[in-house]
Amino acid sequence: MNFEEKTVKTNHIFSGKIIQLQVDDVLLPNGEMSKRELIKHPGAVAIIAMTENNKLVMVKQYRKPLEKTLVEIPAGKLEEGESPEITALRELEEETGYTTNHLQYITSFYTSPGFADEIIYVYFTDELTLLEEKKQLDEDEFVELMTISLDDAEELIQSQDIHDAKTVFAIQYLKAKGWK
Repeated sequence: MNFEEKTVKTNHIFSGKIIQLQVDDVLLPNGEMSKRELIKHPGAVAIIAMTENNKLVMVKQYRKPLEKTLVEIPAGKLEEGESPEITALRELEEETGYTTNHLQYITSFYTSPGFADEIIYVYFTDELTLLEEKKQLDEDEFVELMTISLDDAEELIQSQDIHDAKTVFAIQYLKAKGWK
């Protein structure tokens, strides 16, 4: 069976700094019409960064949509024309004060394919160097740097201080690769 939905009409609702919202009228495979509310996003990166003493580099920050503070791996939005690897290095430097000469691409995945096209590219490094001069965060970004063990990270999952898919993925990835 062909599951494709053909877009008949697009109504652009909102265009902001991070997302665009649109409502599409679509022709379903059974010939009926329906509406789809869609969020368009430029994509993002996330970095699994391990220190030389096997600690995971994390950031703590407030997430307004959830009205709570989360502990997450460093991550950020792709800028127009910027490759995911360049974005990953920039975000690592801005959010953590570390840099690296070795970023390994791990995978990418869609965050919420039912309504958004956001894709996250995940990178790994265990070759960190502390920057001599820390880079500036975005003017509306406030983060606290943390380095934690995988055991501590698993406890933070249980307490829901870590409660986002990319960070849970990172911890499971490291466990599967034999990190302790």
